[in-house]
Amino acid sequence: MKIGFIGAGHMGSAMIEGLLKAKIIAPENLFVKGGSSGTAEALQKKLGFKLIKEYDALKECQVIFIATGAKIVLEILTQAAPNISKNTILISVATGHTVKEAQAVLGEEIHVVHAIPNTPVSVNAGMIGTVFADQMPSESKAEATRILESLGKVEEVSEDLLGTFGTVAGCSPAFVDIFMEALADGAVLEGMPRALSYEIVAQMMLGSAKLAIETKKHPGELKDGVTSPGGSTIKGVTALEKNGFRYAVIDAVKQANS
Repeated sequence: MKIGFIGAGHMGSAMIEGLLKAKIIAPENLFVKGGSSGTAEALQKKLGFKLIKEYDALKECQVIFIATGAKIVLEILTQAAPNISKNTILISVATGHTVKEAQAVLGEEIHVVHAIPNTPVSVNAGMIGTVFADQMPSESKAEATRILESLGKVEEVSEDLLGTFGTVAGCSPAFVDIFMEALADGAVLEGMPRALSYEIVAQMMLGSAKLAIETKKHPGELKDGVTSPGGSTIKGVTALEKNGFRYAVIDAVKQANS
């Protein structure tokens, strides 16, 4: 199998790294066309995939990812379309279009998937929402899912929810990073070394997420499990509530999704 990439920005680079880390594709079978930023060139020196300049190199790819900006994705697909072979799986991780709009450009013989991932795909721990073209052959759908599952957890959603999915899965890592930084700042304020603070916070986040996933308990139940009457945790929770923590998070999602 050969895989092509159009675009190697933040998300494209993260997915390329994840696919190679998962050994889903060998570097010599991965073809990447970058833009003018030079990101693809720098990444190629690190990872060893094949850097291409023209779209015609994509003709031999069975799967093509497009990871460009939302404003230019349909324009880029129009340019690339003559070089995309029949029955190719096209996985767009760009926003700003629907599956039908992409198929209108590419034709019904190209099997379109609209996928919204987040940057943890680079370490194969991503969260990826997917929408598949109507009448997509089951074997193509299974192949696309197999490839995406090498990058993390995949959930098929309706297209009207894909934007919100992208907000929660895609924007929230930044929210979590701010929370992690704030927790570490609090620890530093109390005398903890900076590097140790970040290590503790990162491991705590990892463990808490794993506990929620594996136990499938309600977050409130998990919170109650470490909140003793009159204890330090409930005092901290009260401080969060006093400062509007829940509202700030809900509003962040709302604003990011607008």
